[in-house]
Amino acid sequence: MLQSIRLEIAIMLLCDGRTEVRKCAIGREKMMTQYPVDMSVSPEVKAFFDEATNTISYIVADPETKACAVIDSVMDIDYAAGRITYDHANAMIAHIQNNNLTLEWLIETHVHADHLSAAPYIQEKLGGKIGIGRKITVIQDVFGKIFNEGTEFQRDGSQFDALFDDGDTYQIGKMTAFAMHTPGHTPACMVHVIGDAAFVGDTLFMPDGGSARADFPGGDAGELYDSIQKVLSLPDEMRLFICHDYGPGGRDIMWQTTVAEEKSNNIHVGGGKTREEFVKFRTERDAQLAVPKLIIPSLQVNMRAGEVPRDDQGNPVLKVPLNGL
Repeated sequence: MLQSIRLEIAIMLLCDGRTEVRKCAIGREKMMTQYPVDMSVSPEVKAFFDEATNTISYIVADPETKACAVIDSVMDIDYAAGRITYDHANAMIAHIQNNNLTLEWLIETHVHADHLSAAPYIQEKLGGKIGIGRKITVIQDVFGKIFNEGTEFQRDGSQFDALFDDGDTYQIGKMTAFAMHTPGHTPACMVHVIGDAAFVGDTLFMPDGGSARADFPGGDAGELYDSIQKVLSLPDEMRLFICHDYGPGGRDIMWQTTVAEEKSNNIHVGGGKTREEFVKFRTERDAQLAVPKLIIPSLQVNMRAGEVPRDDQGNPVLKVPLNGL
């Protein structure tokens, strides 16, 4: 059945011809809105694990219409050799074709710093629209400067077919999906909810994995905590699909959990951990983490919607900014 879930973000009210932001004072001053959660819809989800980057990509299909979306695809790169291939993307393409699915969307939950998107390659083969959060413009501005991209690099998100604001909806066949803005890991992070399935990007890991780092430019541990609480305000039985898993303690790779499991058992935010506790832990932990191995190629490609930058002669190239990150 269709549910309206009230969460702690902004709600805009039109009053006497003017727009009013109504706030709710609960502890710190927070704001509320509603999302169109429909737990009666249960999409088919097929996961694809990329061992090189510990990334899980997904094909999400409407069982009735065979329409589908690809979420967080991966383009293979041998960084040392300067070679790009498409084995991971080709496996997803083959699944779509073999099951007579129609690709309508290629969703990026955020600009990833640890793998390269294959969205334009898949789009060329199968069609569909590439979508990301509207705050991509913040990422483009910050890293456009770091990579000295010049005025020819557009910082308006125009490389993507759709830019999502918080609460925006879109269709995958007859299924209504919506986007939740969940900043903290990056300013542009979005969680995409499709029926009883939420694709959380790097906002949350499996319960024994905790949460993602918040020390990239524009990241904020406090915002990440707030975003996680927003996700955990979804129905307890909501399926959560994770973008990365590293098999902590040597366990098998996993990628599916639930809101209830995360609330009870997440090692970073579960069991009622406070915002202050999380910020302290996350800040101290992030100071010990190494820079992701693929951050330099990933950012250049992913802020362009998966397109590899080219030089004046049209050759694909990547820059290495020294002491810039």
